[in-house]
Amino acid sequence: MIKHIVMWKLKENDKDNDKFENAKLIKNKLESLNGVIPEIKYIEVGVNSEKFENNYDVVLISEFDSFEDLDVYQKHPKHVKVGEFVKSVAEIRTAVDYEF
Repeated sequence: MIKHIVMWKLKENDKDNDKFENAKLIKNKLESLNGVIPEIKYIEVGVNSEKFENNYDVVLISEFDSFEDLDVYQKHPKHVKVGEFVKSVAEIRTAVDYEF
């Protein structure tokens, strides 16, 4: 199994929303991929509390059977579309992928 974890810091204001609104949009868009992309075995998206300004704003925790399945997910057109939105509102992205 592969665990794929990604965290984003978002721009303060973008796409006519503040970063908290964009974080909720990211959460909804990523979670909507569950059941659409069969390679996803588990997905969880968390939005940081507004109380903790210095933290990252959004975290994605997902699981796949293999690195090949992770690659299929990353290239899937629906994921690419979500990724375009995320890239447009994010300042910083960090990730880790590992076997467990």
